Amino acid sequence: MRALRDPLIRAWAWLIALSAASTALAVAVSQGLLSGRGVTLGGAAILILAWAKANVILSRYLGLAQAPFWHRGFRIVLGLYAVLLLGLYLIA
Repeated sequence: MRALRDPLIRAWAWLIALSAASTALAVAVSQGLLSGRGVTLGGAAILILAWAKANVILSRYLGLAQAPFWHRGFRIVLGLYAVLLLGLYLIA
């Protein structure tokens, strides 16, 4: 039970869950289980999951949660970059 309170183990569990969701979406798209608009939404969801994983890594593994100024700055830059990539993906 003590392990569940460890922030690194919780972060690891989140990363595993987010990776599993990304993998499931990628398999669904590649196997043709999604079609048309579903493929576009699946790709957008994969990008959003990647953004969430990057946030977990920055917050917990790099310890930016203890430095609010830097944490906020990295999250803003990462969020803007993810929005740019999402916009480019949806345009293409």
